[in-house]
Amino acid sequence: MKEPHNHAKVGYAMILVSASLVAVGMIGFAIGGDVLYSDNIQRANTAHFNECKTDAFSADGCQKYCDRLNTEISGIYIENC
Repeated sequence: MKEPHNHAKVGYAMILVSASLVAVGMIGFAIGGDVLYSDNIQRANTAHFNECKTDAFSADGCQKYCDRLNTEISGIYIENC
């Protein structure tokens, strides 16, 4: 039976896995002080959308929602979008 000689491929895979774990650790360390980082981003975006909704999507920065409106799924129908 022949020996497969795949030690180099396994070594490269281990290096790749360890590098990805280091990257995940550094991201965790960077946002470690703010454990609700993504929750805060989502709340800010929801608040911005609700402000735009009260202004009928006519304020600055609200035009980015126009492609998602006027559909049956959204249930929001705006004439000026």
